[in-house]
Amino acid sequence: MTTFNSIIGQSPAFESLLRSAQVIAATDVTVLIKGETGTGKEVMANAIQQGSPRAKKPFITLNCAALPENLVESELFGHKKGAFTGAINNKKGLLQVANGGTLFLDEINSLPLAIQAKLLRFLESGECLAIGETKPYKSDVRIIAATNTDLLTQIDEGKFRQDLFFRLSVVPLEIPPLRQRTEDIEALSQHFFKEFSERYSVARSQFSKQAIKKLRHYGWPGNIRELRNLCERLSILLPGTTIEAENLPIEFIGKVSNDNDMDTFILPENGLQLETLEASIIHQALTRTKGNRSKSARLLGISRDTLLYRIQKYGLSTH
Repeated sequence: MTTFNSIIGQSPAFESLLRSAQVIAATDVTVLIKGETGTGKEVMANAIQQGSPRAKKPFITLNCAALPENLVESELFGHKKGAFTGAINNKKGLLQVANGGTLFLDEINSLPLAIQAKLLRFLESGECLAIGETKPYKSDVRIIAATNTDLLTQIDEGKFRQDLFFRLSVVPLEIPPLRQRTEDIEALSQHFFKEFSERYSVARSQFSKQAIKKLRHYGWPGNIRELRNLCERLSILLPGTTIEAENLPIEFIGKVSNDNDMDTFILPENGLQLETLEASIIHQALTRTKGNRSKSARLLGISRDTLLYRIQKYGLSTH
């Protein structure tokens, strides 16, 4: 069970978000949570549920990207026996199972357009129509949706209904990425080290001040989930130790340089576009290795995961 008191974050932007979420929780309004992958959208949704009058009712999660279209419709709305091949029994939809409680729709951006229309109808009327049925049923469910993409762009591309967007985002909440709340890294890491110390029955580890400094300069493409995974790995490999900067994986500490390396590149008088330069260097590494990502990562002194993140960020081709 997650409550607002158990959510860690003292950065001004995050504290403001928590205050808004607490106010929203007391109402029954539909919520759209926006944020990058790994920022804790489901944790926030759970806290809103626990802070609401529906706290003792069901909290059900559906990842809209995890199922094909026909199964998403059946999961959400249910189906009648014989409605399609394989429908050997009547099945209640999650909207019926969650009656009185909350349904969290993660990755709502992946919901097929046909299902979006049926969800909009439910939000407006409270009615659901199971596959194969002719008579709708009523259900009292609060919807909390989440997305890691820009829905306005998807609307422009014809991939998401504008009317559904407006209905979902009555109150939007945007969780900042970890790189924008680096002052929370130390407290979060302490929480995770405590969790894994108890889970694996090992002595609790901690980061040194220099290690924390390095972590605050890292880009965190995986956000809090990536930090949690790092703490789990180090809890197992270095239990009960103070983890120094040199103990961190290479992507966190960067390439070790000679004293003269800082002079090998001269900044032009008119400056440069750093992202353009980075994209160009990554492209050169991929070209030199004929698209081999592992070799390219070694050439650049970064991890393969970091390279994949930057390839995606810049839309680079690896062929």
